[in-house]
Amino acid sequence: MNSIPEAAPPVAAEPQLVRGVGLGGAVALNMIDMIGVGPFITLPLIIGAMGGPQAMLGWILGALFAACDGMIWAELGAAFPGSGGSYRYISEIYGRRRLGRLLSFLFVWQLSFSAPLSIASGCIGLALYAGYLWPGLQSDLFVISIHSVLPWLGTFDFGAHFSGTTAVAIAACLLAILLLYRGITGVSLIAKFLWVGVIATVGWVIFAGLTHFHRALAFDFPPGAFTISSSFFLGLGAAMLVATYDYWGYYNVCFLGGEIKDPERNIPRALLISILAVACIYIVMNISIIGVLPWRELELAAKTDTRFYVIATFMQRIYGQWAGNLVSVLIMWTAFASVFSLLLGYSRVPYTAAVDGNYFKSLRHLHPVRKFPDRSLLALGFAAVLFCMLRLADVIAALVIIRIMVQFLVQAVGIIVLRSRHPQAPRPFRMWLYPAPAVLAIAGFLYVMIARPHFFKEVRLGLIIIVVGLMVYVARAARRREWPFATR
Repeated sequence: MNSIPEAAPPVAAEPQLVRGVGLGGAVALNMIDMIGVGPFITLPLIIGAMGGPQAMLGWILGALFAACDGMIWAELGAAFPGSGGSYRYISEIYGRRRLGRLLSFLFVWQLSFSAPLSIASGCIGLALYAGYLWPGLQSDLFVISIHSVLPWLGTFDFGAHFSGTTAVAIAACLLAILLLYRGITGVSLIAKFLWVGVIATVGWVIFAGLTHFHRALAFDFPPGAFTISSSFFLGLGAAMLVATYDYWGYYNVCFLGGEIKDPERNIPRALLISILAVACIYIVMNISIIGVLPWRELELAAKTDTRFYVIATFMQRIYGQWAGNLVSVLIMWTAFASVFSLLLGYSRVPYTAAVDGNYFKSLRHLHPVRKFPDRSLLALGFAAVLFCMLRLADVIAALVIIRIMVQFLVQAVGIIVLRSRHPQAPRPFRMWLYPAPAVLAIAGFLYVMIARPHFFKEVRLGLIIIVVGLMVYVARAARRREWPFATR
């Protein structure tokens, strides 16, 4: 067979979206998505997970993991160069009028929760550094805690709070919505401007660390650091979960496929360039930090709120209080850049599904003048505003596990299915060393999902979202006579 059945519409089939993002803009959007607040607040969590600088294995394996999965996205993004990312890929792989319709609906359904969680995590991280500058913001005004037992799923804990930092997080989210409420060409220019601040921030942190680096601190491994045991693998799994969160974002350009110039070439290039660049930045930056701050201090910080300010503490120790304050402002800039990029990319997914008739039709609306999916943008943005009241650690864990269960595993298996069924189909980009990257990605996702203490907590949340999504899909499909209720 020479072509993929039910192939994606040709590039010209999305005339209302403007192809205004070139390779430079695509790389900038990916990098500011990846380098959000995560690497500036999660180092103590990774050190704490493994109990020593051997936790850098989490960053290294996370980079390999991202590269393997990135090649999946690159091949699919070049083969199906429209907007929607995984929604489009899953639909095409599994049949847009068959199982693919259900699976792609479930992807958009979980994205309606996981995307606002991802956006909110950046806003919360930004607000935590505002709390470093103005400690009075950290006091809670109210706290809500819910503990319940669900049939077949066990205990379920939910907590929310509102403080001055919560108000800052909400304000950051609203500002991102405001800046994105414009045409894609203007958005691309803003992204490049934000990218400059992001690179300046990580560049300064790396320079400070390397010029004050102490090898004895960086490689002060505790006894038995590399002893192979169940605790070693559980710690590595917990470290890789956090590293996975920090690397995510390399696929953002795929959600904007309908707005990328020459997508068959620029989507794979943007993916691979951004993954390589960010992997180098993360590994060098974190090794340089533990060459200044003893890892035992970071391990203790992981158990307190001071873990959120590790970079401010790092810069303050080297240069003084002014440097801690300045880097806090720069990290807030970086976090906001990530929020901006996340909201931009994700807002295109419900729109694409709605245009396809596979999600709520009100979301298929485009701004009449600026030609961007305004209602989808507002829906995800305001959901993120609500999620800003959650606690950051809960947001990160829930986000990663939900996304793995409903998106990444389905897509990684899907590329093997696609290659097997249609080996001769046109592929502008072909995965290197196929099928090794896909197999490694699947193994890595499963490992990150289950190789952690108390892993079933987030899995339960994912199962709840899947079950409710199935109920919604079945009700819609029965009413609309779609798969599996289609009459022909």
